[in-house]
Amino acid sequence: MTSAPPITATSALRLPSRRALLTGGAAAAAGAVLAGGPFGVLPARAAGLAPTPTMRGGANNYRPGAPIVPRIGGGGFAMSGRVRRAGDGAPLSGIRIQIWAHTTEGNERDARSHGATLTDADGRFVMDMPQIVPAFGQAHAHLAYDAEFDDHGFQTVFLRPLLQSRGDTSLSADFVLVSA
Repeated sequence: MTSAPPITATSALRLPSRRALLTGGAAAAAGAVLAGGPFGVLPARAAGLAPTPTMRGGANNYRPGAPIVPRIGGGGFAMSGRVRRAGDGAPLSGIRIQIWAHTTEGNERDARSHGATLTDADGRFVMDMPQIVPAFGQAHAHLAYDAEFDDHGFQTVFLRPLLQSRGDTSLSADFVLVSA
């Protein structure tokens, strides 16, 4: 005699089948899931865009107040991203983003490896900089929104995104800022 498998949270949950979604019940099935989520509770971020948390190691070798520059060094690598407001996701223009990294032209501790830029009307920024190379085994960049050097009233955030491959010639990192 075989016994039935135990009922668990995942086995008791009945999500609509692909067939139900593709046939006439798509609106009803999707509405049921979206109304309360699979467990009857929506995650907090469903009400809006969640803020970006500071990443571990993001503030390493930070030099407060690096100048706004058209590019860092000779360029050749594109560091880009977008800055939006938490909650409604509105793009934020005129936000100062500082960027630094270990590159083919300098160490991330060197002043010449640091620079800042401002976001455009769509909240986007781009910084041309030398090729990022591995430091401590990882090719990574550092980016900061530092409230001390900005009058927009958001919380400081430091990021440390990794390149997917050492040969990448661009990296994108987005910020979602929350009021201080």
